[in-house]
Amino acid sequence: MRYTPEVLERWTGQVFVTCDVPDAQAALAASVLVRSELRGYRTHGMTRVASYVDRLRAGNFNPRAVMSHRSFPGGIVLEADGAMGQIAGPRAVELGLNALKTAASVLVVVRESGHLGALGIHALLAAEAGAFCVLGQRTTPMLSMEGFSRAAIGHNPIAFGCPLLGESPIVFDIACSVAARGHILLAAREGKPIPAGWAVDENGAPSTDAKRALKGALLPMGGHKGIGISMMVECLAGAMAATAASLEPGHNVRPEFGATGRQGGFFWLVRPGAFVEQGLFNAYMAQWTGAYLEAGGDKARLPGSRSARLEREGRESGIEIAGGIIEELSALGERLGIAFPD
Repeated sequence: MRYTPEVLERWTGQVFVTCDVPDAQAALAASVLVRSELRGYRTHGMTRVASYVDRLRAGNFNPRAVMSHRSFPGGIVLEADGAMGQIAGPRAVELGLNALKTAASVLVVVRESGHLGALGIHALLAAEAGAFCVLGQRTTPMLSMEGFSRAAIGHNPIAFGCPLLGESPIVFDIACSVAARGHILLAAREGKPIPAGWAVDENGAPSTDAKRALKGALLPMGGHKGIGISMMVECLAGAMAATAASLEPGHNVRPEFGATGRQGGFFWLVRPGAFVEQGLFNAYMAQWTGAYLEAGGDKARLPGSRSARLEREGRESGIEIAGGIIEELSALGERLGIAFPD
């Protein structure tokens, strides 16, 4: 079935309000999730609503978070107080963009944030405002190599966004695993196998069983190269965003389903015009992207272009939601007393 973005945003916002999230913040979180769905991030869109409700009610996410920040030359520390990532992420971008009014670049470190969801959405917000942005979030250990006794490090997603004059921004969003854990969660929910090479089971052996993979660990993209990028994110989003709670054993407890709460993240924003005349920056971006697309012909596209097309189509003709997800959301709505739209 297809739904308009406005209908999904309104229903999702009402759901979060039942979890004691203030109206304005519930609406913001809902808009970020629906935009994720619009842009093709299905594993980080409406399929996350039920697990977020569970996290809010369990206290893994703080529905009444009181965020604060401190600023200094070149940096900002945002205390997210356990806020949903769909609330903390836009706030980090907002703080970074404000800092760029007088600075060339700024590193925003986010402490104790809920799951940021599709990082590409936050990178997009910055790029739409004219800034280059790279960001990442630390996760509980989910990544290992074959033969490891357990997951050794987070799959630590990372993304970047860059403005492109006259076109939709470039947005590149990946986890350091071969496949995002959300794809395995979705396969487990639908009772489907996963491709070989995605994960290992609890004994460190390769597996295509989604449920066993959730008990084991994800495999890194590019072997040791993926592990290395994950380590970089761990330094920026883990160590630099550390609190006393970060050293407690419970900080690395991984839920079998859903998303981990109260983890660190980083957002590095850059104002291109501080380093090069803006017109020259725009001309260079147009030149290299044009050459890239020309070389690839119909096989080439820039990261983010497909998502931009899906968003345009979704706003015009509605968002298609799979039957299994509709059933899950309908059950959630019945439980909360907020009927999911027909």
